[in-house]
Amino acid sequence: MSKSRYKKRDINTLILFAQKGDTKALEELIRRVQKNIFTMFSYLTDKRHDIADLTQEALLKMAKNIKYLKDTDRFKPWLNQIVTNIFYDYVKRHARHSKLELDNDKLLEIKDKIGCEPGERCLFSEMEKLIKAALLTLPENLRIVLILREYEGLSYDDIAKITNTALGTVKSRISRARLKLQEELKEFI
Repeated sequence: MSKSRYKKRDINTLILFAQKGDTKALEELIRRVQKNIFTMFSYLTDKRHDIADLTQEALLKMAKNIKYLKDTDRFKPWLNQIVTNIFYDYVKRHARHSKLELDNDKLLEIKDKIGCEPGERCLFSEMEKLIKAALLTLPENLRIVLILREYEGLSYDDIAKITNTALGTVKSRISRARLKLQEELKEFI
């Protein structure tokens, strides 16, 4: 099958082909999900040099374990579980060496930045930076559930399974994360 034919296939078909060892299907699947994974990690940590490594690690784990996915309709929660586990491992590794905290000077620099060209694109870009900076101030247990809910669109049940947390705890954490985010961004909204 030519490479262009894979581009026309839906995700479920690509997964089935990849599970049977079709490397072209796996390549197309990776191409489709890598930007989402990178984006998710960029909202979880501000360490730019680590984001690419974390993304690569998640893609490798996905490629290695795709054969074990039983239900192709559960691909997104399955992949988010991989991303979440890699992030938790990353936090544990770095907690021993240093605290994962956003530099307050960096946060103020983002908030105070004004020298951009006019237009909605600039405004959107600045707002996105502010939101990301505010997200990075949240404790990781609040940050991960909020990102899984708001950016990945997962259900509360799926988030509970992925984070190995009770459903009520997930709802509570999302609520607290939203309140903290709102408080952090109150001067902008």
